[in-house]
Amino acid sequence: MMGRIISIVVVALVPIVFAGSPLHAAKGDPEKGREIYMKRCWWCHGEEGAADGPAAEFMLPPPRDFTEGVYKFKSTPFDELIPSDEDFFNMIKGGLMKEHVAGWNGMNNTSMPGWEDMLKDDEIWHLVAYIKSIVEYEQPEQGPISVGNKVASSEDSIEKGRKIFREMCAECHGEEGRGDGTKMLKDDWGYRTWPRNLTKPWTFRMTDTVEDIYTRITVGIPGTQMPSFADPESKKRLNDEERWHVANYVVSIAAPYKKPDENTVIKALRIEEEVPDNPSSPVWEKAEYTSFWLVPQMIAKERHFKPSLDSVSVKVVYNDKEIAFLLEWDDRTKSVPGDAKAEEIAAGEVFRDGVAIQLPVVVPEGSEKPYFAMGDKAKPVSVWFWQSETTTEPQRLKLLEGKGFDKIEERDPSAIGLTARGVYDHGTWRVVMKRPLFTKEKDKDIQFVEGKFIPVAFAAWDGSNGEKGSKHELTTWYWLLLKPPVGASIYIVPIAVAVVVLVGELLLLRRFRKD
Repeated sequence: MMGRIISIVVVALVPIVFAGSPLHAAKGDPEKGREIYMKRCWWCHGEEGAADGPAAEFMLPPPRDFTEGVYKFKSTPFDELIPSDEDFFNMIKGGLMKEHVAGWNGMNNTSMPGWEDMLKDDEIWHLVAYIKSIVEYEQPEQGPISVGNKVASSEDSIEKGRKIFREMCAECHGEEGRGDGTKMLKDDWGYRTWPRNLTKPWTFRMTDTVEDIYTRITVGIPGTQMPSFADPESKKRLNDEERWHVANYVVSIAAPYKKPDENTVIKALRIEEEVPDNPSSPVWEKAEYTSFWLVPQMIAKERHFKPSLDSVSVKVVYNDKEIAFLLEWDDRTKSVPGDAKAEEIAAGEVFRDGVAIQLPVVVPEGSEKPYFAMGDKAKPVSVWFWQSETTTEPQRLKLLEGKGFDKIEERDPSAIGLTARGVYDHGTWRVVMKRPLFTKEKDKDIQFVEGKFIPVAFAAWDGSNGEKGSKHELTTWYWLLLKPPVGASIYIVPIAVAVVVLVGELLLLRRFRKD
């Protein structure tokens, strides 16, 4: 996530699984590699590779410490300490990553970019040689593991993988694979780590192919709680076929709708039935999700450099009286202030989880919108702000009018019929906010009209990540369109016009013949 926000150069080494590599062994010059390193890499990894560069403190996860010689991701077996030369080369280059992770070239969800657009292959090999020289690494004794014994994906394989996953992996990754395990995890360097949300393969550090997932299950992730399931001494050892079943299952649970694309418009669906206030209502199945990236708030103090939430998905339905928004986002922890278990997992003070919808008080006629961060004096915004419960208080809803970060007025949401309800399920929050289309105070509240593009923005808070107030994630402005259903008139009118034109032409033709 931070790689999308902090554009500071950093090198951390994570391999792309590379079966049957056509690349030659590294023949770089370490001295030339150090020259490149001091120009491109030291800002994060430090002058001597000890992960103590000036930018390192702003990064989560932190940059790799090359002086320790431990690399989390590699394609060599679990009992082989040294990654292959291709592992080093592929991650620095980052080109193979682009084939699987659209819009990102490098180490996914980190500050690590890919370098193929700035460095030539021979320069990357020089870097490989230099980085290996820091701990005097030679060639590994064992090459990359084989993926030639692949088990084809099938309903039977996926079902077997699901059963194994629930038994072996759910403790950390959660029953549905969303990373909502029940353990607090730290790596060997003392940093807090979170299990991967497997329903979002575009967030994987490496590629998301079934071969790469199988490799990670087989090799493990050194320095973390992710074990090798091929280790004969492990209590969680799986045979080769079982590891392929788990890999096939992991691929099957991907949720593509959660991945934001280039769509900037939420198309509200008009319905005839009652607008739902329950996130589980079957009415929501009729509408489509539109998803948006969340980025950390870095405009006002207190700024947020280490976010845990990455996207939000939205559905909107309405009828002739009311409108409702369904907001869905993945959050590994249900943050309940006052709950001992929640505080244990968070390893710090716990605040309420939350989500907000921001709308202009007056829908602009042109393209000019209010300032996206709480509006301004000339163009105020209305914010619907929902928060989760504590051990002593229920969920709550706030209605805010913003004219800037320091000019926020709180109003009674019930005065305009605004309601909200949230449900947490296996690592996912779903919150419905509902309101009448029109209110009495038109100078204070937005009036929802069909056919207009209405600016809309979103924000979210992970209370277990220390997020409250201005420390949160947010989006920029996007658009909401209440598009009325296509009626019979769209067909009748053109036909009627065509008939009139045809009759007119026939009359003219008849007149010309008489003349």
